[in-house]
Amino acid sequence: MSEANNTFTKPRSAPVIGGRGINVQIFIPCFVDQLYPTVAFNMVKVLQKAGCTVSYNPNQTCCGQPAFNAGFWGEAKDVCRKFIDDFEDSGYIVAPSASCTGFVRNYYGKLFENSPEKNKVKMLGERLFEFSEFMVKVLGVLDVGATLPGKATYHDSCAGLRECGIKKEPRQLLANVKGLELVEMTDVETCCGFGGTFAVKFEPISIGMADQKITNATATGAEYLISTDMSCLMHLDGYAKNKGSKIQTLHLADVLASGW
Repeated sequence: MSEANNTFTKPRSAPVIGGRGINVQIFIPCFVDQLYPTVAFNMVKVLQKAGCTVSYNPNQTCCGQPAFNAGFWGEAKDVCRKFIDDFEDSGYIVAPSASCTGFVRNYYGKLFENSPEKNKVKMLGERLFEFSEFMVKVLGVLDVGATLPGKATYHDSCAGLRECGIKKEPRQLLANVKGLELVEMTDVETCCGFGGTFAVKFEPISIGMADQKITNATATGAEYLISTDMSCLMHLDGYAKNKGSKIQTLHLADVLASGW
């Protein structure tokens, strides 16, 4: 970010090949902060190993997605405005969640379409990256020296696939994990059934979708079910345990930080 004009100059498509000298501000989603903090710590470990200087703004809170999805756009806008302020002076912003990343990129523009924050929102979307796409598209790093013996299958989250366009990046990173065999499940791009409040409002449908996903994942013979979104994995892990499945859910950051 240029101090003179406060504009971000590094294009999203230009990898810098390694993170030495790259400053990264991390955004940690609410559920990761409260329920899965290890995911955040492991993401930091991987970013630092890639050469990045990582910082964390303790004033950060929620991105505003829960309130927005529930229809409380006014309340959501207040939370989103705080997010904009918290990260206004940041360079790259990296999050272990395609869901939050996708929300900021695709819906902040709608909330602030005719407001003074419009340009800030545009620049924010250009600086914010989901973890795997930052590693591959910005840093150009595919191998972090991770080791995890076993067989795994990957779940494409709806936010990652449809809102962020992330498909090959996690697989490229997993392909370089020593000892890990990656196999694709049937209907890999089908929703897991979580969808935030969807799982509460339409519980029978949500459970049926989770059953289909776990059935397909288990059929591969995989020991691990990996994704970029802990929201999906939380839902699938709960269903798998209730069903008696032994498949273990892991966030991509946990896998990439393993075996060092």
